[in-house]
Amino acid sequence: MSCISTAWITPKNIKSFTTTRKGGVSKPPFDSFNIAYHVNDNPNDILTNRALLHEQLPCSAVWLEQIHSNKVIEVNSKTDLNIVEQADALFTKEKNIPLAIMTADCLPILLTDEKGSQIAAIHGGWRGLAGGIINNTVACFDCNPSDIKAWLGPAIGPERFEVGQDVIDAFSKLNINHLSAFKPQKNGKFLADIFVLAQQLLIQLGISHISSEQRCTYDDPELFYSYRRDNQTGRMASLIWIEN
Repeated sequence: MSCISTAWITPKNIKSFTTTRKGGVSKPPFDSFNIAYHVNDNPNDILTNRALLHEQLPCSAVWLEQIHSNKVIEVNSKTDLNIVEQADALFTKEKNIPLAIMTADCLPILLTDEKGSQIAAIHGGWRGLAGGIINNTVACFDCNPSDIKAWLGPAIGPERFEVGQDVIDAFSKLNINHLSAFKPQKNGKFLADIFVLAQQLLIQLGISHISSEQRCTYDDPELFYSYRRDNQTGRMASLIWIEN
């Protein structure tokens, strides 16, 4: 498997990375390291890919059925890790339990506190961002937001993410300053910068330690899946855990 190290400064016990589309066994159009079951890839190929992924982890990752919501699941000692919940963020204080988020244009967001004692992984689609997924996840942390660090992974870039008026309306209702993340086009649509939107939301909550990859999934077909580019495609995974 092929992965990208997350470029952010965290406590030494915090481990994280994001996968690419390379190094797996899935056949086109899912070639080759697809880890998502919901995209109609061969289940046996996905199982093989996840097994390769789990070789790099302290144990099997916690996965979600992502639904573009603002729902957060807290993973603790009582959580049945065999149940795949419907939600779009994971939070835990438990050690050696990797949290996984799947993306193919949406923004993966990883969080940790300064002490390395609590972590979260967020699936940042525009609906979830506008609906409060970041707010609800940060609310799980029992520290001041200024003590939280954030990492923004590969996502669709600001020159590729075309949206309609409904998206602008959703964010401008939250804060008029979000309008700065949109650029009008001649066709009546807008180009949205999902990196800026997430940064604005984090800063509004008091989080200033933000590292952003600024990698466009659409423009790099060799490394990344992109739903906007290919429609039928696989998914990458961004993972974080607290090492014992």
